[in-house]
Amino acid sequence: MPIAKAVVLPVTIPNGQSLSDAAEIGEGVLLGIQVPALTNAALTFQGSHDGVTYQNVFDPAQVEVSIPASTGARFVQAPTTLNGLPFVKMRSGTSGAPVAQGADRILQLVVK
Repeated sequence: MPIAKAVVLPVTIPNGQSLSDAAEIGEGVLLGIQVPALTNAALTFQGSHDGVTYQNVFDPAQVEVSIPASTGARFVQAPTTLNGLPFVKMRSGTSGAPVAQGADRILQLVVK
């Protein structure tokens, strides 16, 4: 039986902004994120059930879900807290301290 291939969904954090456009994951599972070189900032997330209303994503302990800061390009495993969210946006920085990017940043979301 062939293994289903992963799909790559690009999202962009525009120059001078901190929040990306949305990716529709649907019933898929976000496996990982190919992160380009960023203006130094952690990555946090917004999620939506309908693609219209977005909320910041927190774990069960009410801590904002994040990927630690790095200025180098890398591939990171997606936090499992994002599983089940049909729509996701990426933010550079936190909800309380967003970080504007110095150029367009294209992140690749790997979904299966």
